[in-house]
Amino acid sequence: MENKPGRVHKILVADDDSNMLFMVSEILARQGYEVFQAVNGDQALKDAGSLRPDLMVLDIMMPVVDGIEVCRRIKAAPETRDIKVIMLTAKTGGKDLEAGMAAGADHYMTKPFKIAELSGKIEELIGTNK
Repeated sequence: MENKPGRVHKILVADDDSNMLFMVSEILARQGYEVFQAVNGDQALKDAGSLRPDLMVLDIMMPVVDGIEVCRRIKAAPETRDIKVIMLTAKTGGKDLEAGMAAGADHYMTKPFKIAELSGKIEELIGTNK
């Protein structure tokens, strides 16, 4: 997958699991995205405001501020509300899905995930081309 000519899309990946953070970031970087990382919810909020990524991949269970609250705050703020959010989490319960979507997430995926599914959803949400 390649980005539209002349436009590199920015993606912020937030996960407190360093292996997952590295893996998702590496996959997205190889696909031509400019990838930024956050290791907790507080950092994700700060980076969302300063970097203004096109999309965020958020884990739910993170220290300081959880992913649901990060999503809620991003979607509530006028300057960040247009950032697309994919919740990527090990939490598989229906209540977790409902909470993520109620917070404003654009999509909810559970771990383990398929790379093709994540890539396809990113393409759909931010309009990249294969």
